[in-house]
Amino acid sequence: MLSDGGTNPGAGVDWDAESGTFDEEPDHGLRDPEIRGAWAARLRDWLPERPGDLLDVGCGTGSLSLVASEQGHRVTGVDLAPRMIDRARAKLAGRDAVFLVGDAVAPPVGEQRFDVLLSRHVLWTLPHPERVLRHWRGLLRPGGRLVLVEGVWGNVSPVGLSAERTAALLRTLLSGPADLRVEPLSGDARLWGREVDDERYAVVARF
Repeated sequence: MLSDGGTNPGAGVDWDAESGTFDEEPDHGLRDPEIRGAWAARLRDWLPERPGDLLDVGCGTGSLSLVASEQGHRVTGVDLAPRMIDRARAKLAGRDAVFLVGDAVAPPVGEQRFDVLLSRHVLWTLPHPERVLRHWRGLLRPGGRLVLVEGVWGNVSPVGLSAERTAALLRTLLSGPADLRVEPLSGDARLWGREVDDERYAVVARF
């Protein structure tokens, strides 16, 4: 997970150290009811209506995992930072959710397969995103979907993945254009707790 800084928000960050204040960012902790409601509405649209098994890659403190769990999905969360995982476990205590310390490139889920793989602001930080997407695709059951929330941050030296680039990477894994939807998110200030002028979007790919 990332901050919303104008410079490279992911490079060189000690996410264990950041875990204590991570949820103070409006779109991280989702503490404001309007922000939380905006993300809940998006997830209802992106995720299957029927409760399923969801893998949240780069789950951070589990805020989106919690929203998905409240909508009935069985959640497995993975993050490289142990303290983030500790906070996610506490946040979803008593729910049908499991949290694992592990690398987003190869989530430590063994042979388990999922109905949805959800990832927010993670793919752009990983080397060889095309290989990562191929591996993530292999973690889905037939008929499963990838839900990726990504963006490009900064104006002077922008970093991230554009919607065009992400969609192009996913098209190599899909059987047809009808299986891919790109949804701009920059214009919805409720998601971020403020107005933003950079590129933010979601891509939903169904397999």
